[in-house]
Amino acid sequence: MRDELLRQAKRVVIKIGSSLIASRETGLSAERIERLAGEIAEVRAQGREVLVVSSGAVVSGIKKLGLREYPKSLPLKQAAAAVGQSLLMWAYEKAFERLTLRVAQVLLTHEDLADRRRFLNARHTLTTLIKFGVIPIINENDTVAVEEIRVGDNDTLAAQVAHLVDADLLIILSDVDGLFTVDPRKDPTAALIPLIPEITEDIEQRAGMSSTFEGTGGMATKVRAAKKVGEYGVATLILNGTQTRLLPNVLSGQPGGSLFLARERRMNSRKHWIAFTLRPRGHVQLDQGAVEALVRNGKSLLASGILDITGHFDAGDPVTCAGPDGKECAKGLVNFSSEILTRIKGLKTADIQKIPGLQEYEEVIHRDNLVIL
Repeated sequence: MRDELLRQAKRVVIKIGSSLIASRETGLSAERIERLAGEIAEVRAQGREVLVVSSGAVVSGIKKLGLREYPKSLPLKQAAAAVGQSLLMWAYEKAFERLTLRVAQVLLTHEDLADRRRFLNARHTLTTLIKFGVIPIINENDTVAVEEIRVGDNDTLAAQVAHLVDADLLIILSDVDGLFTVDPRKDPTAALIPLIPEITEDIEQRAGMSSTFEGTGGMATKVRAAKKVGEYGVATLILNGTQTRLLPNVLSGQPGGSLFLARERRMNSRKHWIAFTLRPRGHVQLDQGAVEALVRNGKSLLASGILDITGHFDAGDPVTCAGPDGKECAKGLVNFSSEILTRIKGLKTADIQKIPGLQEYEEVIHRDNLVIL
């Protein structure tokens, strides 16, 4: 199953971690970028379409600005990203030009992906670049991103790009071999897990955080990324990018890395976007009857089942739903603002329709805009 899945993947998103191509001491490594470009060219020669999500801008900028430590303030980090991003793209441009391959820079923020129209525009741009044989080099737009519009880390960004372009496979290249039975840094008996059919709580607990200077996450962010794209039907392969030619070799059927299988029943694109791209603006607590109606019977959410509301949100904003026990059960796009919802919570539809100006919707969240978590 593993070899067949890897051989059949035609559209591939490859995430390259900072630790592979940059360090505080040396900045960007042209030699490493050239090697990875050569291996990506081999993947292209296998008949696959490739998009690259690359970290490294901030670390590269740190070296160029002569900073002694990773920036703690947002303006300093954005300055480092601004300096480093141009160096990063120039390095990729030169590396791929030697292989007669063209690249394009694409910078994204969470706001670009959270707005459905901009999400679709980004999809059209990336798929058009692919049709022209161009390799998109994608990174977060750190020079303008503030906390509200940040994706957070490039493992998450790569997962969102895989959804954005309907990829067949997400490959995360890092300086680790994959997921192990226990932490290999602490236990010499640790064994690599080559195939993970399902991401369980046990699997998530095995994923420890990275302590490297260059990286912003560790195995935990990679497993979370695999879980997100798995809901959309995309498998994830974690590989050690420091091992020469491991990438094209594994895609040709040789052993290496950890492959996380996707769920058999995949979410459609819109519901995946609601579940994993949008950030909730509020929270709705439901009674047990409403939970049963949503989770087991596939119904829309009505005001009569709402016990309480927290947060300030407008109509059309994403909110999470939880049962009386506080456990989240759903997420969706709400038809009423928090102000109006506070007025109508617990009321039956017939009673709401008697209130002037509130007859537009019967459902608080329609089932088409609702995702069961």
